Amino acid sequence: MEKFYLTTAIAYASRKPHFGNTYEIIMTDAFARFQKRMGKDVFMCTGTDEHGQKIENLAIEAGITPKAYVDKIAAEIKGIWDLMGVEYDHFIRTTDDYHEKVVAKIFKKFYDQGDIYKSYYEGWYCTPCESFFTATQVVDGKCPDCGREVAQAKEEAYFFKMSKYADRLIKHIEDNPEFIEPESRKKEMVNNFLKAGLQDLCVSRTSFKWGIPVDFDPKHVVYVWLDALTNYITALGYDPDKSYEEQSEKFKKYWPADVHIIGKDILRFHTIYWPIFLMALELPLPKKVFGHPWFNFGNDKMSKSKGNVVYADELAETFGVDAVRYYALSEMPYGTDGSITYEAVISRYNNDLANNLGNLVSRTHAMTKKYFDGVIPAPDVKEPIDDELYAAVREGIDKSVELMGAYHVADSLEAIFSMLRRANKYIDETMPWVLAKSEETRGRLATVIYNLLEVIRTAAVLLVPYIPSTANAIFGQLGTDKTEFETVSEFGALESGKPLGEAFTLFARIDEKKFLEQMEEKIRLAAEAAKPIEEPEHEAEIGIDAFAAVELRVAEILACEPVPKAKKLLKLQVDLGYEKRQVVSGIAKFYKPEDLIGKKVCLVTNLKPAKLCGVDSFGMILASGEEDVKVVFLDPSAKNGDRIH
Repeated sequence: MEKFYLTTAIAYASRKPHFGNTYEIIMTDAFARFQKRMGKDVFMCTGTDEHGQKIENLAIEAGITPKAYVDKIAAEIKGIWDLMGVEYDHFIRTTDDYHEKVVAKIFKKFYDQGDIYKSYYEGWYCTPCESFFTATQVVDGKCPDCGREVAQAKEEAYFFKMSKYADRLIKHIEDNPEFIEPESRKKEMVNNFLKAGLQDLCVSRTSFKWGIPVDFDPKHVVYVWLDALTNYITALGYDPDKSYEEQSEKFKKYWPADVHIIGKDILRFHTIYWPIFLMALELPLPKKVFGHPWFNFGNDKMSKSKGNVVYADELAETFGVDAVRYYALSEMPYGTDGSITYEAVISRYNNDLANNLGNLVSRTHAMTKKYFDGVIPAPDVKEPIDDELYAAVREGIDKSVELMGAYHVADSLEAIFSMLRRANKYIDETMPWVLAKSEETRGRLATVIYNLLEVIRTAAVLLVPYIPSTANAIFGQLGTDKTEFETVSEFGALESGKPLGEAFTLFARIDEKKFLEQMEEKIRLAAEAAKPIEEPEHEAEIGIDAFAAVELRVAEILACEPVPKAKKLLKLQVDLGYEKRQVVSGIAKFYKPEDLIGKKVCLVTNLKPAKLCGVDSFGMILASGEEDVKVVFLDPSAKNGDRIH
């Protein structure tokens, strides 16, 4: 069986991945599933990139260790990949012991064979990208990749002699035209970087500690990109101390990679640095590096600072996982950036999934049940229009497979949905409801219904790589086990005489107006929460004696009821352990009486008694806020009456 090894770029474990990041894993999963359908032995690798200065800084801000920080983010990333139905074969973390050990060995091997030397680095550095740039590459003091500010850096570092392998890499790219795709990306790499003159690469850092130590010079840590890129071979069990014959069976079976699927912004690392590292290791280069475009929010790149970040898991809560997968795969062009807006997601969902696919399945299932008691009829009377349908199906199959094999994912999906649109038109042309009125046309009706069911089954077979749960749901409604790709070679694999499965709605239409109103409110609340808090006016300073004069004690709420004719007030009976008291509090707008009973609160016990709306109050419970009041609740194990210091 022919092997097929494909990888994603490992996700940087700094923040929760947004929709643009998630697109890559969905697309790679679709390719993996497609290649499996083509009969190949597929191995898919993904994971997380967990070292570097940016993560060290974020961990310090969070007040935790870098390892604790990346453990949390890696789990979140893996959870989203799993939610999206991704069938990866290996999830690597660059903090995995086996990976760190091999990276250290690779660094030492490069040093021993003269590819690495020690010197000083002085230049521009972008912390978010973990990248070095020359003065000519920096644009107005900003990173050419992400547009953020860069900073001057000078430190002792090890350098890799990139120029030693530059000519060999240029020849490889020229001799292998499919090595970098799309074509526009290849021209950019060759003209802007290789032919312009390749500078030696800084491959270690000393200004921070969160990385893999250089074992023979421990004040250095390995540059994050040398660390991260090697995951593609460490995941297969590669060991630089072993000959090829001694390598793991997995490595010998799957390397070289058939394709690295990455974002266009990290193409330089994968088509220049990575191939040169592999040349230095005397390993074959990957067959292809595919640099996909970005998903922008409208016309802008997604950015938390702009408040335009969309998350796949949040979209899935409303639309479902397969709808998110479908939008990601159908909306991204082959060579230019894609766009996501909530309006566009709803439009795709309602028009393509609910109307074109879902309605076709629903109508056809209902007609089969109504006219043939839910049993798949045998085709009988044929007419020329059927040949037009068969031709559309054949064209859809051939186009879809050809385009997917060439990484034109959206076009491949469009070929399948074009087939479905033709089937919907076929219903209008043949008018089954008219054919059902006469026994004389029953044979023709059977053919029409059978053709529709078979088109649906064929489409579902093709849709398995893209929206697998939906495809399986369609197979269930058709009651068929004819699900493998081989079954679409000839029209008519669906078995007549078998009952259909239970019908259910695949995609319920979304009310666009209602959804957008909810999203606007959600965005507004998020923006409010993100606003910096203005420093409040402060009371005059007091001494410790004045503070100690305020007696705070633990009180348990035993009973609670509204104060008559007072919308804001609640009357509480509290237990201090040594006595019970009545307290009136202005929290009626924020708490129901039954929600407070049994809670333990901070009570000011030496406040002078007061009468509020005719009700006596002997103390005050502590709460925060004015417009949105929150009572300060204590641990349930706190002892009633204990002094609070």
